[in-house]
Amino acid sequence: MNMSEHIPQRTALSVNVNKVALVRNTRHLGIPSVTRAARLCLQAGAQGITVHPRPDERHIRRQDLFELAALMKTWPGREYNIEGNPSQNLMDVIRELAGQGMRPHQATFVPDSEDQFTSDHGWSFPQDAQRLAPLVAECKAMGVRVSLFMDPVPEQMAAARAVGADRVELYTEPYAAAWGTPEQGLQLERYRAAAQAALDAGLGVNAGHDLNRDNLAAFVRGVPGVLEVSIGHALIADALELGYAATVQAYLGCITAGLAPTENS
Repeated sequence: MNMSEHIPQRTALSVNVNKVALVRNTRHLGIPSVTRAARLCLQAGAQGITVHPRPDERHIRRQDLFELAALMKTWPGREYNIEGNPSQNLMDVIRELAGQGMRPHQATFVPDSEDQFTSDHGWSFPQDAQRLAPLVAECKAMGVRVSLFMDPVPEQMAAARAVGADRVELYTEPYAAAWGTPEQGLQLERYRAAAQAALDAGLGVNAGHDLNRDNLAAFVRGVPGVLEVSIGHALIADALELGYAATVQAYLGCITAGLAPTENS
C-alpha cells in the first residue's frame, strides 16, 4: 500500500489552552480569558480546542470546561477534545457534560498521575487493557470518540484498537527532543512505523507534545495519516509575541507545508 494514500487532505490543528488558564490563575482578575483565547484561535482557523483538566485545577477549572463546551456549540464543525486520566476526574467531567447535552467530540485518555508535571508516557498493553476497555466503551456509548495517548511502539497499536479505541495520540516529546540532532531521522522513523501500524489496525492517528513551528512540518510530512495535532505550550508561548491569530496561521502554514506534494512523492 502506498503510504501517501493515508495522508488526509488536512491535518487538524487543535489548540490546547491550558497555559492560558495557568497564567490567569496567578491572579484573581479573570484575565487572560480562556474562552476568549479559544474564540480567537477558532476565528484564525484552528479546527479544535483541547483542554487537560487536572484534579487540582492548577490550570483548567471546572467552569472553564462548561464555558468552552458552550462556545464550541456555536462553532459547528470544530472539535472539543478533553484529555486526562479516566481513573481520576476525566470520566466525571465527560458524564456531566454529556448529561447537559454538551459532550466533547473526543476524549483523550492519558495515563498521568495526579501530581504529574506534564504527560510523559503512554498506555501499555496488556497491563492497562482491563481497566481501559469499559471506560472506552462508556465514552463511546455517550457518543464521544476515544483516543489513547501512546508511545510510538508499533506492536502496541493493535492492542489499543482491541480495547475499543478509535484513535491513538502519539506522544511526540522524543521526536521534539531529537530535533536538530543526529537522532532526528531515527526518531521520525519510529513515529512513521507506529503510525503505519495504527492505520493497519484501523485506528486514526493524532499526535502531540512539544510540537512547534520548527518541527511540525517535517513530522506531518514524514508520518502517514496524521488526522490531528494538539499543540499548547509552544503555540501559546508564540502567541505571547505574535498574537493568537498570527500564531495559529503560522502553525496552519506548517501543516500545509508538511502536506504539500514533493518532487519525490
